[in-house]
Amino acid sequence: MSERHYDVMPVEGGVPVKMWTRGVLVEETAREQLRATARMPFIFGHVAAMPDVHSGIGATVGSVIPTRGAIIPAAVGVDIGCGMCAAQTTLTASDLPDSLEGIRSAIERAVPHGRTVGRGNRDKGS
Repeated sequence: MSERHYDVMPVEGGVPVKMWTRGVLVEETAREQLRATARMPFIFGHVAAMPDVHSGIGATVGSVIPTRGAIIPAAVGVDIGCGMCAAQTTLTASDLPDSLEGIRSAIERAVPHGRTVGRGNRDKGS
């Protein structure tokens, strides 16, 4: 059996938090944010904290927050400048095809994303 490379922070009333933070000082405010996230009813399995974890505005930076039946745009890319936004549609799950590959490809063609040549004006993702 291999050694685990993370510690587990149990959360009363929530899922556990797997902490890949051995040897790293984790702020108590970040721990409180992780506990609050772990108590949300749509969190799936566990919350994960990476070695760069620190308090954020709303979501803990350096955390991975798996969900079931919910999307949290503010928890995606807060610390990497992603510029996420959510848009409500009239679509329901039954309106969508079994594979979302075509829809994803169309969105990727239409919406600038990623980095091409740095952070200047010629960068298609800027």
